[in-house]
Amino acid sequence: MPSSEASASEEVVPAYIDVTKASVARVYDAFLNGKDNYEIDREVLHRIQRVAPEATQLGWDNREFLIRSSRFLASQTGITQYLDCGSGLPTAENTHQVVQRLLPESRVVYVDNDPVVLAHGRALLEENDQTHLISADIFEPRQVLENEVVRKNLDFSEPIALYQCGTMHHYTGERYAEIMQEYIDALPSGSYVSLSHFFDPETDEFSPLARKMEEVFIHSPMGSGAFRTRAQIESMLAGLELIEPGLVLCADWWPDGPRVKEMPSVSYCIVGAVGRKP
Repeated sequence: MPSSEASASEEVVPAYIDVTKASVARVYDAFLNGKDNYEIDREVLHRIQRVAPEATQLGWDNREFLIRSSRFLASQTGITQYLDCGSGLPTAENTHQVVQRLLPESRVVYVDNDPVVLAHGRALLEENDQTHLISADIFEPRQVLENEVVRKNLDFSEPIALYQCGTMHHYTGERYAEIMQEYIDALPSGSYVSLSHFFDPETDEFSPLARKMEEVFIHSPMGSGAFRTRAQIESMLAGLELIEPGLVLCADWWPDGPRVKEMPSVSYCIVGAVGRKP
């Protein structure tokens, strides 16, 4: 795979990769300084950095929220079944690594439809028979929930942890709450949902930044990235009992220690929550 320094002319692109459009997974990889991205993906990052120089922190805040919520779920809830939607490219501390370190019997099913992610997934399957990856559209819940690999490896009569971390803001239609409700309805009682989402704080200080980033994302080669309000994001968590501290900035959801440096402005534009289904 190409490095971040490679020029477009040097990049060797596999036949199954379409580089006329940026990929969500590869753009996130670029945000996290990964190596599995192309010039078209880095163009999205560069455009965002023009309006928000510290934009890569969005990716890190999202990733660190996923890691911390995974540690919480594995250590505090006893759940051993995980359905991770929009898993993205392998990086340090994937969901299965975090939860299986704490509960080795945990089963994880990742869902994605990006060809690069699926290619990496083959290696994942070889190393871990309790971790699987399926190709499906996460914005079509039935496609995911009725998948034979999901049904074979996850027992829907026992609690499941569903992840939608950094995913639903890439659905730019109006059915975001309905999509989430369909997933939540399918989960048994005692299940948990971990959600993170781009956020418009609706404040004079940070709302203009959120809207500028949204404008760039949606008109970039990636074509998605909605910064929704608190009420809109809460509508995706309907019927869940939110774990303290509720829906908060990703950086404020059980941080690893006291904050000793000022947060960059972009950190005020991404939130996360973990909720339990009664």
